[in-house]
Amino acid sequence: MKKIILRGCNGRMGQEITKLVKLNEQTEIVAGVDVTNTIDNGYPVYLSFEEVKEKADVIIDFASPKNISEMLEFAKVNKVPIVLCTTGLSENDIRAVEETAKEVAVLRSANMSLGVNVMIKLLKAAAKMLESADFDIEIVEKHHNQKLDAPSGTALALADGINEVLSEKYDYKYDRSEDRKKREKKEIGISAVRGGTIVGEHEVIFAGLDEIIEIKHTAYSRVIFAKGAVHGAVFLADKGPGLYQMSDVIS
Repeated sequence: MKKIILRGCNGRMGQEITKLVKLNEQTEIVAGVDVTNTIDNGYPVYLSFEEVKEKADVIIDFASPKNISEMLEFAKVNKVPIVLCTTGLSENDIRAVEETAKEVAVLRSANMSLGVNVMIKLLKAAAKMLESADFDIEIVEKHHNQKLDAPSGTALALADGINEVLSEKYDYKYDRSEDRKKREKKEIGISAVRGGTIVGEHEVIFAGLDEIIEIKHTAYSRVIFAKGAVHGAVFLADKGPGLYQMSDVIS
């Protein structure tokens, strides 16, 4: 049985993972870390990694980027792999994660769902075939009104996946309100919608002359992300140092 420390255990995703792990015979949450410890999860919850005494096989992180360095240091000292699901990381955070991956296994994914990672593969194939046919690329992402970062980490992952296969690097365009000019050919437009209780919706539009191709993924509940995180934890628990992706888990 894989023992898990869950960072962000009292948040929305943390609660989904807690429910799921209780039904999974392969996993057990031995401790949680959160800014509050007012919820009885059936395991101890600490305000800081400095307080954690339990031994674990893997950390699942579904919290905000704040104080991420504390978790990374704990992982290095105790040689505990990390499933890093947090988005909105700064460039300094990303560098710190990459340094940590030299000492322990780190699975970093902007989106833990199987469907989104299959979507990225489809987008790569489409972008490569359509590049010479002058198709414009636009990404529209939609999330609930409580989401802090925009655009979403998933939208950026989709754009990065497309950019990987293009012969020339495309720029990302987040706002067209300040520039009164035509669209640049080598750019990917990324638009963010925030409203209501939308769990997550990502649509990529390939717009050509007199034809449009749309590839879309819709999440109807957060359970799909929780499932992916738990699968990732089981996969990563026995892995050596390195930076892993959800595509490694799928394959």
